[in-house]
Amino acid sequence: MTTTALPDGTTPSPRSEQSTIQALSRLLPFAKPVLPRLVMGAASALAASLLALSIPLILEVIVAGPIASGDMTQIIWGSALILVLGLAEAAMVWLRRWFVLGPATKVEYELRHSFYSRLQRLPVSFHDKWQSGQLLSRMMQDISMLRRWMAFGIVLLVVNALTILVGSLLIFRWHWLLGTIFLVTSAPLWYAGYRFEKTYGSLARQSQDQAGDLATSVEESVHGIRVLKAFGRGKHALQKFTRQAETLRETELSKARAIGWIWFWLVLLPDIAFALCLGAGVYLTAVGQLQAAELIAFFAMATVLRWPMESIGFLFSFTLDARTATDRIFEVFDEENSIVDPEAPSTIARPRGELAFEGVHFRYQDAAARERDLLDGIDLVLRPGETMALVGLTGSGKTTLTTLPARLYDVTQGRVTLDGVDVRDLTLSELRRHVGMAFEDATLFSQSVRDNVLLGREDLVPGSPEAEAVVREALQVAQAGFVDDLPDGVDTVIGEEGLSLSGGQRQRLALARAVAARPAVLVLDDPLSALDVDTEALVEDALREVLHATTALVVAHRPSTVMLADRVALLEAGRVTAVGTHSELLRESEHYRHVISSLEVEEARLREREVNL
Repeated sequence: MTTTALPDGTTPSPRSEQSTIQALSRLLPFAKPVLPRLVMGAASALAASLLALSIPLILEVIVAGPIASGDMTQIIWGSALILVLGLAEAAMVWLRRWFVLGPATKVEYELRHSFYSRLQRLPVSFHDKWQSGQLLSRMMQDISMLRRWMAFGIVLLVVNALTILVGSLLIFRWHWLLGTIFLVTSAPLWYAGYRFEKTYGSLARQSQDQAGDLATSVEESVHGIRVLKAFGRGKHALQKFTRQAETLRETELSKARAIGWIWFWLVLLPDIAFALCLGAGVYLTAVGQLQAAELIAFFAMATVLRWPMESIGFLFSFTLDARTATDRIFEVFDEENSIVDPEAPSTIARPRGELAFEGVHFRYQDAAARERDLLDGIDLVLRPGETMALVGLTGSGKTTLTTLPARLYDVTQGRVTLDGVDVRDLTLSELRRHVGMAFEDATLFSQSVRDNVLLGREDLVPGSPEAEAVVREALQVAQAGFVDDLPDGVDTVIGEEGLSLSGGQRQRLALARAVAARPAVLVLDDPLSALDVDTEALVEDALREVLHATTALVVAHRPSTVMLADRVALLEAGRVTAVGTHSELLRESEHYRHVISSLEVEEARLREREVNL
């Protein structure tokens, strides 16, 4: 499996059955720049714990000396010293937060930035199989969890473990029996922790995956709200959501039960240790082997250790959650990216626009071996400045063919060339400057009309005279005069996915976006399907003016669109079976006449519908 490079240039190892430490160590390249601050934060937290551990030692001296003698002055000075130690501990806690909060948010930013960048670079085939809700939950919830773990979880887990170790050694200074009882009674916690990791780890992963599925359901329902309302299926969607939410709830309850189980032992065993130590301490004091001041200091030390011991369960579960979040994030980082820039790219200084398909085969990666290729040996050449229409029945491979010139997918066999250069030998940025696309399903972004139209023109500054001229020309070609009637004209911010506009308006803006890019090759996947016939005729007339110097590959679903083309390519079962002018194919190809008659019937239905409306 090919993996992506991390910020330090290293390549993460493929996911395997790793230990928690090995899994979390994959975050190190992101944390390395801020590691000194994180270490200083841990040092501050450790200093706070050591100050807390020193208070019982001071208390022993005060009880054995000033309190026993009744020296009020020494008592006041001793109390002041404890106060100073308490204030110093609080200051160290504040320093710990100051040291770690900034770096943790920096790591969160770098993770989120790298994750989003990775999503942008991964091929369309990746996004075809991954649910958007799963990606969203990883981007937001999992990365936020890692920020909290770095700022709080890992620091306190290490510091509290060291505090328990140091405190456990100190309690032996008063009497070996008390220390032994305390440690032996606490030993079963390690077994409880082992069982907890095995149970909670799988539950944490299950919970986070189910949360991603739930996010996907919400997103689909929101985006498809018009369909749900139109078909009265809101109740059905709610039932599906309820089932998923209930499943997630059951998993969260299982997690809570696992946490409750570990907390039970974390609270019970120290209490048992306290009781046993109290009995032993009273006996040792009675027989003269332990002083009262030492017994008080011992229990003060045990009390200080109580919180670190109780917190281990929570911090352990937090760490397991962080490990699961890390696994989920790196599953995306580890995904293979097959569509990348070549190591030694070619370049086309002045593209002429000759587009050629040479022995092109294509099949999806997950297609069964027995299935035939969707494109089965395509040979087709578009001359510079030529407009070629693709026609064929549904399933013939028209849309699939249009995804290959811009490398939305790569050919399985053969090659696609631009001016004689294999498109795989060009960098993606250069290729996509030369090849523009407009899709039937027009997707717009929550930006202004201007920003949507100029999406493919990084060389223009929005608002500049040149940019405004390009926008106006593109809108005029796309017959998008409705923009002037919007509240703020070209500055109007379009709603999410452009759903505030009609289908035809969205398609016209998408077409304007493709025209504004001024590519050498323009690929149009039936971008006029939502337009009425009259508007389509106006757009086609304007396109003729634009396309005279641009090579265009147009998927046609109307005879009027076919008439726009210089030549027509007939696709049948993934193969080009005929190429020629419209009149030539009408005369020579029976299948072409069948396809055209089907298009004419569909166009007649559209006209009839428009008349009725």
